[in-house]
Amino acid sequence: MAHVTSRDGTRIAFEQNGQGPAVILVDGALCSRAAGPMPALATLLAAHHTVYAYDRRGRNESGDTTPYAVDREVEDLAALIDAAGGSACVYGASSGAALAFLAASKLGPKVRKVAGYEAPYNGDPAARQRLNDYAKDLTEALAADRHGDAVELFMRLVGTPADQVAGMRQSPYWSALEAVAPTLAYDAAILGDGALPLEQAASIAAPALLLNGGASPAFMGASADALANVMPRAERRVLADQRHDAAAEALAPILAEFFGS
Repeated sequence: MAHVTSRDGTRIAFEQNGQGPAVILVDGALCSRAAGPMPALATLLAAHHTVYAYDRRGRNESGDTTPYAVDREVEDLAALIDAAGGSACVYGASSGAALAFLAASKLGPKVRKVAGYEAPYNGDPAARQRLNDYAKDLTEALAADRHGDAVELFMRLVGTPADQVAGMRQSPYWSALEAVAPTLAYDAAILGDGALPLEQAASIAAPALLLNGGASPAFMGASADALANVMPRAERRVLADQRHDAAAEALAPILAEFFGS
């Protein structure tokens, strides 16, 4: 494990594996380089790439600095890219995909190629209202230090049944989720009201790959289509039979082909 220092002085923990072109993996909500989908993906990609898996600020072994701003997370990625040699490919999943696309729009040639799986934007007004209501409730829960309630709000937002959430609250790993609950506000800030960031997407000069699962809700594919339609150098792929928690074995060959050498 190593660290880079972001522009605001925050230390960002990362680990590096493999050899080849640099690829940085960006997690979604509640995940880190040690917990979530990225460890398995990093192992597979490391066969042909130098893979940088990192803890987003406020998670696991990375530090945090207040007040939070979305641009700080872009600066975190810039510091990692500098550590990788000055340019890198970037892949993000879920809200991490939204962050990856934002970084590609702001960092220019530092991002050589960018890929994202199911950035959870949604053009439906009712869905956007649900996201706004969630953000309000989340802010209140975190202000009162009700971290468990904050995690439950997120689980309910993404459709986890109430009985499953109740069981999760009794599990040994619930405390680990509570520890990173404050970062749910960071993901909410990145997504805003969930509206498609078409102007931002249109400014991405790097080759882009937008992915969704064939078994995911229809809005995921529709959002990816809308973003791809305005990106100057975009490709689209649908992973048959995959959902939001796509298997690393399904993702890795497609990403390796896209990122190339």
